[in-house]
Amino acid sequence: MTTLNQTGFASQTAIPLKFFEHQQDAHVIRSDAEAIAIAHELAQEFAKEASLRDQERRLPLEEIQKYSQSGLWAINIPKVFGGADVKYRTLAEVVKIISSVDSSLGQIAQNHWAFVEHLRLDATPEQKKFFFELILKGIRLGNAFSEKGSKTVADLTTKIHKTAQGYEINGEKFFATGALLAHWIPIVAVDEQGRSYAAIVPRDTTGVEIINDWSGFGQRTTASGTVRLNHVFAREEYVIPVHQAFERPTPAGAISQFIQAAVDAGIARGAIEETIQYVRQYSRPWIDSGLEKATDDPYTIANIGDLKIKLRAAEAVLDLAGDAIDVAIADTTEAHVAEATLLVAEAKVLTTEVALLATNKLFELSGTRSTLSELNLDRHWRNARTHTLHDPVRWKLHLVGNYYLNGVELPRHPWS
Repeated sequence: MTTLNQTGFASQTAIPLKFFEHQQDAHVIRSDAEAIAIAHELAQEFAKEASLRDQERRLPLEEIQKYSQSGLWAINIPKVFGGADVKYRTLAEVVKIISSVDSSLGQIAQNHWAFVEHLRLDATPEQKKFFFELILKGIRLGNAFSEKGSKTVADLTTKIHKTAQGYEINGEKFFATGALLAHWIPIVAVDEQGRSYAAIVPRDTTGVEIINDWSGFGQRTTASGTVRLNHVFAREEYVIPVHQAFERPTPAGAISQFIQAAVDAGIARGAIEETIQYVRQYSRPWIDSGLEKATDDPYTIANIGDLKIKLRAAEAVLDLAGDAIDVAIADTTEAHVAEATLLVAEAKVLTTEVALLATNKLFELSGTRSTLSELNLDRHWRNARTHTLHDPVRWKLHLVGNYYLNGVELPRHPWS
């Protein structure tokens, strides 16, 4: 049975079962321009209670429904299967728009989009048809991939083995962003040979227990907690050999990291806008400046300029990375995949740096009153600090430097 209570948090109410009922098909987006326009419309609505949701650790149930029903969760499905197959720079723009107002919402969908690529790469034609049709109708995929306590992030202990009826899975996951709010959950487990498979199971499958025990100080409403797996049955036709995506050149790892970087760029974008609005409305000029308004302070002006330039640079490299991913999908060669992976790593460094800088400068430029708890402006820094820890940027710097200095290609895995 799936545990749906928000254990240990302010609200103890269960998620209504009707939240998971599929009542009507989602809108189907047809173009890049339509995807961006819908993202802007949703962002205006999602912004209204974003701070309150964070303060109360209130899961964005209504918002998630609108988000997936909008059609945005299906925009990277190939056109041959009925999707918009938008450019990856468009997908990044959608993620940034949503993340700029609520980065938890931006993150919840990231593993869904990343897994769509795994379906494209390694699912059978029948599996693609089945799952792409579900996603186009508004079905959400969750995430049961990472674990805690192992030697490295890649050392998975969750096991999958063949049975007479299908497959059985046993283990425990953490950082399971989106699982609590999903209709189907891709569970990544390893077989006797250490090869990774993704078994996609309905969220109410017997033996699947989802616990909302995410206590991180940032990204509070992602429900990125525990999934326990006790003799979970998976049908053979729902099992994908995801290990294959990293045994040959594919952009799978780059895409996963690319979406992560887009979330961070969105956090930076939102924090800079929040800073500008606060300085305009509330900040006072410093006593020694002799100025009438804080917006005339030359140091504040210069800092805003610096933030905007750094954000534009980070987003520009992110766009280049998105274009390289598109090339790698269209013509999947070692060279194209390596270029996409390299540019994504560079973008990840820049988006991390500007997200942390922008969320810190928010307080420096706004002044002491901006730290008042009722304003909850610290959510931007908490979210940036939490989400950018997904993988160490210090290693991105090493990998990029090693490529240019020694010609060593970046590794092929979901964190590169």
